[in-house]
Amino acid sequence: MLAQNREGILAATILMVLSASIIFTLGVVHLVYTFWGPKLTPPVITKETTMWRCWVGFNASHSMGLILFGLVFGFLALAHGQLLFQSPLLLAVGLAMLGGLVVLCKVYFFSVPLAVISISLAWYVASVALSRALIVRSWRKQR
Repeated sequence: MLAQNREGILAATILMVLSASIIFTLGVVHLVYTFWGPKLTPPVITKETTMWRCWVGFNASHSMGLILFGLVFGFLALAHGQLLFQSPLLLAVGLAMLGGLVVLCKVYFFSVPLAVISISLAWYVASVALSRALIVRSWRKQR
């Protein structure tokens, strides 16, 4: 029975790392395209900046947020799984972030980011559901 629990914990960890890896990869690719993608002639907003510079700054900060999410949740799943999977706050924040990204993709982006982030969300939910089931099973055995 202990081996079964370990396999379940490993599966939940793998699903969480896969979910985090998708978001991390999207952040890195987005950041690369932000700085090395095609450039357009930008309108000037002020003497200090142009619309293009604002756009690049927004996109870079968006990428950094995705990278941070991927690194934090991937690290927590691998190094501090018990903390992550037993923290309703962390699990809710992750779910809200991924759910929010799916909504943004549906409303404002195109189909590829929507599909990829939806897969990440599905793996995240599966990871959390599996970890919750293992916690409940462990709790019932202790009674």
